[in-house]
Amino acid sequence: MTRLLNHVEGQTEEAFVNEILAPHLYTIGYTDVGARLIGEQRERDQRGGIRPWYEARRGIINRLRGDPGRVASTMVDYYGLPNEGVRGWPGRCEAGNLPFGKKAAHIENAICSDIANQMGDGFNKDRFIPYVMMHEFEALLFSNCEALAQAIGYPDLAGRFQQIRDGFSNPEEIDDSPVNAPSKRIEALVQSYSKPLHGTIAALDIGLATIRGECPHFDQWLTGLESLAISRT
Repeated sequence: MTRLLNHVEGQTEEAFVNEILAPHLYTIGYTDVGARLIGEQRERDQRGGIRPWYEARRGIINRLRGDPGRVASTMVDYYGLPNEGVRGWPGRCEAGNLPFGKKAAHIENAICSDIANQMGDGFNKDRFIPYVMMHEFEALLFSNCEALAQAIGYPDLAGRFQQIRDGFSNPEEIDDSPVNAPSKRIEALVQSYSKPLHGTIAALDIGLATIRGECPHFDQWLTGLESLAISRT
């Protein structure tokens, strides 16, 4: 029996876990899959963006300690992770100087180590499998540009989206500058783009199989979650 609580940054990621990820994981042995927004409601309402690490860590540890049989994960954007001062996520500052292929793994390893240290001796590290999206959720949507354009309501933009996608080896490499992040590229073409609405619809239409086939880091994370369920059967 394997149960998962995914700590996510926003409503779009929450919907992705509940509507797309959970049904798949149930087919391979998970008995409960849920999502929880990082941070308390009052703290989330005060300021947008990804919560500071000390706040995210507190929620993760509280759930791990309060429910010893549950696995925890994260679904957060590399693009928006705080990287300095007391708000900074472990490894995020150093990751900026690393090659693309090592950025997310560096942060994931750093936050794994921090959680393990906080949990103390005897903590089963398999209970925490974090995922840092490269660069943000919208990158996954470039896995199928026709479905993305249809979901947004502008099917004629499929070719424009495909041109963006074709400029990179895979959708996860679409860069994260303030003007070139995946979401900014979509918004430049569709000002009415709504991440919670259009992002969820597009992800549903695209499907997990296509996303993991186009996005190797996402596939690595999902494979890890699948392997954990198999190992516990």
